[in-house]
Amino acid sequence: MPKAVPRRDRLLFLTGKLAEKSLLRVLSELEPRSFDFEVRVLGITVAALMTGDFIKRRLRDVEGFDRIVLPGRCRGDLADLSAAFGVPFERGPEELKDLPRHFGARRQQRSLERSDVLIFAEIVDAPQVSIDTVLARAAAYRRDGADVIDVGCLPDTPFPHLADTIQALKADGHRVSVDSLLDADLLTGARAGADYLFSLSEDTLWIADEAPVTPILIGRDPRDLDSLGRAIERYAASGRPYFADAILDPIHHGFTESIVRYRDLRQRYPAAPIMMGIGNLTELTHADTLGVNTLLLGIVSELGASAVLTTEVSGHCRTVVREIAHARRVMFAAREDNMPPRHLDEGLMALHERKPFPYGAAEIAEMAQAIRDPNFRIQVAADGIHVYNRDGLRTGVDPYELFPLLNVDDDAPHAFYLGLELARAQIAWQLGKRYNQDEELAWGCVHEAPAGDKQHFAAEKSTLKARKARRKKT
Repeated sequence: MPKAVPRRDRLLFLTGKLAEKSLLRVLSELEPRSFDFEVRVLGITVAALMTGDFIKRRLRDVEGFDRIVLPGRCRGDLADLSAAFGVPFERGPEELKDLPRHFGARRQQRSLERSDVLIFAEIVDAPQVSIDTVLARAAAYRRDGADVIDVGCLPDTPFPHLADTIQALKADGHRVSVDSLLDADLLTGARAGADYLFSLSEDTLWIADEAPVTPILIGRDPRDLDSLGRAIERYAASGRPYFADAILDPIHHGFTESIVRYRDLRQRYPAAPIMMGIGNLTELTHADTLGVNTLLLGIVSELGASAVLTTEVSGHCRTVVREIAHARRVMFAAREDNMPPRHLDEGLMALHERKPFPYGAAEIAEMAQAIRDPNFRIQVAADGIHVYNRDGLRTGVDPYELFPLLNVDDDAPHAFYLGLELARAQIAWQLGKRYNQDEELAWGCVHEAPAGDKQHFAAEKSTLKARKARRKKT
């Protein structure tokens, strides 16, 4: 007998009149598609305006469907709707053009919770600031993903409160390392309860015997791999934990050779726990740090290194801890799956998007023709910014060109709102970023939208709606 063909799920997609044609086109072209579908318009123009109560009033005959998919911007309560209709409801992506990726992601969801790299975040000016300041910075580093707070000591700078600083950090629940060129500082740190010491060579290994501390080992000359090897062999023989650091150099000061040195270290000592200090590169390279850190964490992942040390001194480095925390999880997942770090997460792209412009100019023009109300819609395509309502479609690349065409001079709040949105749309168009009206631009792991942002826009839109209603009455 021939094998029975497995039944495919039946999905019901709810939408508005404006998006019906595009939704049908995207679903029809979706390959491979593991489900059958029906698209249903519930008598509303803009799908995002559907509410849970509206759906309960309008939706009928859902028997035989396995799931019902709402537009991504529809805020109905999924659990309530699922209970009311006896069919699971789910929310799709905010842009229907993202449906292929959305359903692909459903099949390939990958956890990014795990990592195997410790982050040491250094407070480089600890001797010059108060203990309260150190604690505040440490708390911020911990929120961003740091595992160990490194107390940096400065040359020729007294640090009388070093022991108190370490003990305050430990009391606050932090793991602590001390970084100094002076044996006296390292001894003070070890005796005060530090967990790690930077950086001990074969000549100063005796300091680690003064307390139960984990040393970060370097060569007598930091670039001398033979000297580092002798320190590794001597300390490994004790059976105590350590890290080995081959020292990453800045560009044009030995950067390439230092990468090779880390490779050679791993080949000589396959089981050695490796630390890479990456602040030399990020601080001394005026480039966006997210890409630099992503590449470095890729090297760390290939090496099987287990710790990195970083700093946030320069203004352009102010989010590196957060960037590294995200990159280490992406690299861990990619390495486990034996694949390049792609299609796992969007958080490592801040300036650009993989698909910045989901709609073309012709599709936007088609949608604009269906609009019958005075509310402005703003979309961005490869050719520029598109603004439309019932009075027509305007296209340009500069808000100063577009704003005079909107005729909102007599409504200051509305003018302010449109000015804000046009400015965001222009930034998105210039950088190749995804723009969604009424939402902050997404900047990946380097920035999270303020918690009150959605509430702000909801209140603003409510105010504008009331004003428009009053104008219609008059």
